[in-house]
Amino acid sequence: MGFGDLLEQVGGTGRFQIVHMILLCMPVLMMASHNLLQNFVAAVPPHFCSAQKNLSQSQLSPEETLLVTVPLDHKGNPERCMRYVAPQWYILNKNGTSSSGQEGDTKDVSEVDLQGCTDGWSYNMTVMRSTIISDWHLVCDQRSLKQMGQTVYMGGVLLGAAVFGSLSDRYGRRILLLISNLLMAVAGTCTAFSTSFSLFCLFRFGCGMALSGLGLNTFSLIVEWIPTRVRTVMGTITGYSYTVGQLLLALIAYFIRDWRWLTLAVSLPFYVFFLIAWWFHESSRWLALSNKPEAAVKNLKSVARFNGLHEEGEKITVKMLQESMKKEMSCVQGSYSVLDLFRTPTMRSMTICLSAVWLSTSFAYYGLAMDLQKFGVDIYLIQVIFGAVDIPAKVVVTVSMSFIGRRPSQSGALIIAGIMILINLLVPYDKQMARTCLAVMGKGCLAASFNCCYLYSGELYPTIIRQNGMGWVSMMARIGAMVAPMVLLTADYVPWLPGLIYGGAPILSGVAAIFLPETLGSPLPDTIQDVEDRGSGRGSKMPPKETIILQDTEANLLKQAA
Repeated sequence: MGFGDLLEQVGGTGRFQIVHMILLCMPVLMMASHNLLQNFVAAVPPHFCSAQKNLSQSQLSPEETLLVTVPLDHKGNPERCMRYVAPQWYILNKNGTSSSGQEGDTKDVSEVDLQGCTDGWSYNMTVMRSTIISDWHLVCDQRSLKQMGQTVYMGGVLLGAAVFGSLSDRYGRRILLLISNLLMAVAGTCTAFSTSFSLFCLFRFGCGMALSGLGLNTFSLIVEWIPTRVRTVMGTITGYSYTVGQLLLALIAYFIRDWRWLTLAVSLPFYVFFLIAWWFHESSRWLALSNKPEAAVKNLKSVARFNGLHEEGEKITVKMLQESMKKEMSCVQGSYSVLDLFRTPTMRSMTICLSAVWLSTSFAYYGLAMDLQKFGVDIYLIQVIFGAVDIPAKVVVTVSMSFIGRRPSQSGALIIAGIMILINLLVPYDKQMARTCLAVMGKGCLAASFNCCYLYSGELYPTIIRQNGMGWVSMMARIGAMVAPMVLLTADYVPWLPGLIYGGAPILSGVAAIFLPETLGSPLPDTIQDVEDRGSGRGSKMPPKETIILQDTEANLLKQAA
């Protein structure tokens, strides 16, 4: 009897597992809100330099004041970061309308002295009531701070993955889930009441750490309390919960246009999730492996009672549990480190290629998903479209992986995504429909790539070092997400450069994915030697037990990508 058999004995997929799954998936909906919150709280409203102080009491209309104080750019729009040193009254003709420098008594604008916005900025807040951009004037010379805010948040996600991942193995999933929920609630609340951009970044960093803790421990508690045969389905449901969360964010942001209230709205539910988390049972699998068999048996009996199988639960003893876990522990063979990912030729080549795949997928994904304003489409509509495209994309890639193979699916998704992004560079800015369609296709392909690389990586790495391998490539993904916002700053020097980088990276990594071995229908490797044998062309057929292990791996690796 294995531990999976004990789960079946206490109810398998009974009432406890269903309630447990639903309650654990609820915070996942709001996790997407925090991940993509920057799209709304840091939206850049139309802005221009405020008028000179001596004009504040003038009888000019706002339009006339704008005409005499702010020059027009090459597109005929008011300059965002420059104004005339002195009001240019000649621009107003006798009818009170702009001559735009076309009348005979006008001056050449190039000859007029200009200056920065020494008296601040005026913002057009018809779409948003307030954003961190308008509150702290993160425009012109300070515009890079917008991207810095998202980079700091992703840095928190990276650190949180390392900290909460190791702590959960030491202290348990439930206690770390409680801490993560509370941290998200408190840090999110503090973010909403931040009085400076520095404090905003500090508390957003805390939100990023909490998000990692929530993601890791939520998924662990889900898969460790359900039988192997349904883990793939449950893992998929968890991933789609994140997709639905993207749509939910657009709905909440549509009705809450103030960035502080929006941040508070997506943070307060975590106080409720914190209270709900007290009901969760610690993983009996983890308790048994942590030399706490009595607590593990107690939880199993509690689950059995909840499922209406009190008598079956009473049959479980500490000795029975220990016998079950002996069989599971028999696969553990020594200790390994991240260095083992690079010691042998095939492992080294495989790790380098997978690192490129994960980094570029996350890099391009957040490059698209975190700059919605550039498409010139209503920001709420584009958020809905970007969220909805993940649903068919994940279905298509799942079918492709099952029938065509992992390698062509991974490579194809990346290359197509890169091509869509590069083609978008050639589309004129005023062709909003075409630009949006190409961006949506690219984002869908990147979502499909995420779905593929979780499963593919788990099948490529051997059992004895699979967690180290997944931790390494996940770190690469976080680094890509951190760098992505900063690349947007290169547009100040070369407008088309960010698109070229965002599109080129997936294509290069798609080519790198071609050199990975195919795993469809192949047995999961248990040792590094198995990987080296596969790399040298020596294969083996899949034994029956591998089918179960494969289902286990697929479920464990279907964590949400974003």
